[in-house]
Amino acid sequence: MKRILLFLITNLAILLMLSITLRLLGVDRILNEQGGIDFNSLLIMAAVIGFGGSFISLAMSKWSAKNMTGAVVIEQPSDPTERWLVETVRRHAERVGIGMPEVAIYDAPDLNAFATGMNRDDSLVAVSTGLLHNMSKDEIEGVLAHEISHVANGDMVTLALIQGVVNTFVIFLSRVIGHLVDRVVFKTEREHGPAFMIMTLVAQMVLGILASMIVMWFSRQREFRADAGGAQLAGRNKMIAALERLKQWHEPAQLPERLAAFGISGGQGSVMNLFMSHPPLDVRIAALRATS
Repeated sequence: MKRILLFLITNLAILLMLSITLRLLGVDRILNEQGGIDFNSLLIMAAVIGFGGSFISLAMSKWSAKNMTGAVVIEQPSDPTERWLVETVRRHAERVGIGMPEVAIYDAPDLNAFATGMNRDDSLVAVSTGLLHNMSKDEIEGVLAHEISHVANGDMVTLALIQGVVNTFVIFLSRVIGHLVDRVVFKTEREHGPAFMIMTLVAQMVLGILASMIVMWFSRQREFRADAGGAQLAGRNKMIAALERLKQWHEPAQLPERLAAFGISGGQGSVMNLFMSHPPLDVRIAALRATS
């Protein structure tokens, strides 16, 4: 989940910065000579900002992940655990034919790990101290294999492409909404007034949240594929054991019914499930058990 969350936060920040900067510089003009919207110009501008923001986020993904989590890259292993961690990542990376990722540890009590990076040969795999302290080596190997599979499958690049498309439509529609409010509600006749910028930013944030459902759906599908890849690399039993451990870790903290959908293995049927980056653990485990 951290991989997706860090990317989305960075992407949203960059989009807002680009939108405000272009507006202040006056280079985002989308009106034709009659004062209406030039839809061709708007679509081109939306695509430039949308895909630009997405791929800038991708290029910054390793840097932002390290800074946001405080992850420390293992340059020279200082103990047997770090040595085993690096060698396990190296072994899996060689098997799938990708460059050796940077391996990092970040201080957090939760059982978590993530992989990020702009391409398959320049990635980062990071694990939490909570994961290292509360999982067996077999379970950790399953987690590492899962993350290496994300890298090998090119999930971050595909995520950036999907986010770029989503960004484009969010930017396009938010400016159409801002234009309509400015013209219909505030009766601005020629150039855009302050209401346009305010409504555009508000609409962009609201539409961005709704559009994240598409990104989260993609993320859930890729989790199944990464689970399958992890099972091939580390063995199905280790992958299932890792997911079972995660399930045990989260089960004691029973959430109230109204909040259950926010949990990693929240209930089915809730609208909030549309915003989950990972499928429920029971579903993931069942999918692995069903494979021959």
